[in-house]
Amino acid sequence: MEEKDTKKKQLLLRLSPSLWNELAAWAADEFRSINGQIEYLLNECVKQRRRSREKAREENPDGGSGFDIQ
Repeated sequence: MEEKDTKKKQLLLRLSPSLWNELAAWAADEFRSINGQIEYLLNECVKQRRRSREKAREENPDGGSGFDIQ
């Protein structure tokens, strides 16, 4: 995801009606389409995961996970 994708991939996604309704309301609050809201949320999750992985590497430069496994 370093460079802008010139062509978007299509994906079939099945959602429960309750999740669809929640996303629809959230999208309307932020003036987005439901598709745009899902894409926005996925992008934010990927960014957050990337930041947390970078932070973990900084805290554990020896490559350890930071978790003690017993």
